[in-house]
Amino acid sequence: MTTDCIDCPLRRLEHFHDFSRDELRFMRRFKTGELQVESGTTVLLEGSKAPQLYTVLHGMGVRSKAVDGGGRQVLNFALPGDFLGLQAAMMEAMTYSVEAITPMVLCAFRRSDIWGLYKRFPERAFDLTWVGALEERFLGEALTSLGQRPARERTGWALLTLYRRLQALGLETEGRGVPFPFRQQDLADALGLSLVHTNKTLARLRGAQLVSWAGGRLRIPDTDRLAAECGADPDGPPRRPLI
Repeated sequence: MTTDCIDCPLRRLEHFHDFSRDELRFMRRFKTGELQVESGTTVLLEGSKAPQLYTVLHGMGVRSKAVDGGGRQVLNFALPGDFLGLQAAMMEAMTYSVEAITPMVLCAFRRSDIWGLYKRFPERAFDLTWVGALEERFLGEALTSLGQRPARERTGWALLTLYRRLQALGLETEGRGVPFPFRQQDLADALGLSLVHTNKTLARLRGAQLVSWAGGRLRIPDTDRLAAECGADPDGPPRRPLI
C-alpha cells in the first residue's frame, strides 16, 4: 500500500516543518508513487540522468562518489526524510551514487514536476535551497574533520552527528540507542581512514565509554561529553523542511 501524504509518519515528527493545507494538496499530486528497494540496490547512479526524485520514507543508505582504483568516498548517509536526486534535477546528471544499506521505501516524484513547486509554492521551493545549504554545511564540517582532526575526534564527530539525526527521527530506544546498520567500511570510507585504523579508533572510543556500537545498534551514553571530546557542535540538528 502506498502511503498517502496525509498519513506520512514523518509529518508527525517535530524534527520536520509541516505542510500547509495547500502544500499538502500539491504534494499529494507531486508524489507519483513509492519505490521499494532491497539492501545493496543502487538507487541513483553517478553520471545518470535520473527521471525521478525521491524522499526516503523508511530505511537507510549511503551517498558516495567513485574514485580511481575502484575505491569510493562516502559523502553522507541517507536517512528517513532526506531528499535524493536534487543534483540531477538542477545539473542534469548525478555527481554521486546512492546505495541502499537496508531495505528502503522511497517516495517518488517526477523530476520535470519540480518546476511546478517553484511556481506554485515559492516558500516550499526555498526549502530545497535550505536543504542544499544544509548539505553544504555538513560537507564543510566533514572536510574540516578529515583535514584537521585526528582519527579519534573525526570518528566521534561522525558517530555523534548520525546519532543525533537518528534521535531526531524518533528511532532511539531507551537503553539500546539507535539502529545503526552501517558497516565499519562505510564509516572508514566516510572518514578517509583504513578499515584497520577505524576498528582501532572505535575500540578506543568504546574503552573510554564514549560510544557502544554492536549488533546493529549505536549507543552514546553522554552526548555532551562526546561533543566536548571531539570538538563537535553541542547542539542537535536543526528543524528541517520535508519535501
